[in-house]
Amino acid sequence: MRAVRGATQLDADDRDHMLERVAEMVLDAMEANGLVVDDFISVIFTATSDLVSEFPAYAARQLGFGEVPLLCARELEIASSMPRVVRMLAHVETDLPRADITHVYLHGAAALRRDLTRVRATPDEPDEPDASDG
Repeated sequence: MRAVRGATQLDADDRDHMLERVAEMVLDAMEANGLVVDDFISVIFTATSDLVSEFPAYAARQLGFGEVPLLCARELEIASSMPRVVRMLAHVETDLPRADITHVYLHGAAALRRDLTRVRATPDEPDEPDASDG
């Protein structure tokens, strides 16, 4: 059994956006570690207090996690913490050694754990400069 971590940052507290970003995080963690739904033992999702439009676990349910125990909780409210973040801690059955587990940090959350040795980080693309900006 291993633990796979992930986080994603939302642009806004919008239900469809929440479902899209959480699904992206779960699917990316699955792909990066060669996992299928049956490999998951349980998943804990946390969300910052500024996210109230939907339960993050609902995105996993839509991906077929109907028989996997899922739990949602509030992230601690620390003054300097990043806003609009959903985190994931998944317990999985895998033969991968701990050092080979790839954790997934997407969008603004890519800045959260640069210290991990195997991280698939996907930062948001900077806005393209407008042609009129010179």
